[in-house]
Amino acid sequence: MNKPKIVRPEVSQPAHALWFDRKKYVTINFAVQKPTDVQVDIQPDKMILCCKNDTDDVFYNELHFYDKVQIYDSRERVHERTINVLLRKIKPDVAWPRLQKDPAKPSWISVDFDNWRDWEHEENEGKAEYDQYVDVSGILLNLIRFSCSCTGLCILQLLSHVWLFITLTIYVC
Repeated sequence: MNKPKIVRPEVSQPAHALWFDRKKYVTINFAVQKPTDVQVDIQPDKMILCCKNDTDDVFYNELHFYDKVQIYDSRERVHERTINVLLRKIKPDVAWPRLQKDPAKPSWISVDFDNWRDWEHEENEGKAEYDQYVDVSGILLNLIRFSCSCTGLCILQLLSHVWLFITLTIYVC
């Protein structure tokens, strides 16, 4: 499956790109209004994007990645205002401090802080949520055991207390 080589147009400009890092993937969103003639070539160490917008402006971006990606598990999706590129890392669980291999940052690349997470410390944060879940489930289990010895009216009162407890727990979280 050989893709035709994308040639850099004589007159072009780079599309603005927002990127963020996850454990297994890197996501890049290129801002292009009503993209047409979209060509994307994802290679293990770089990608090329070439397209036009609704006013026939030509965009060309070439990125040499910080680290290698899996080309067969990476993909792009064209939307009304963006081109989303999802790149699967060869080395999951390794943070990318920048998108490109070159430490110099082009002006058209920005970090998407709305979607950025410090996932390197996620395991510890997840443990706190898990511990809270275990505490809540233990309380609910004790309430259910207690309800087995209650009458019908007692069970209805118990369920109303459980519902209040769950509602407050969700509100606090």
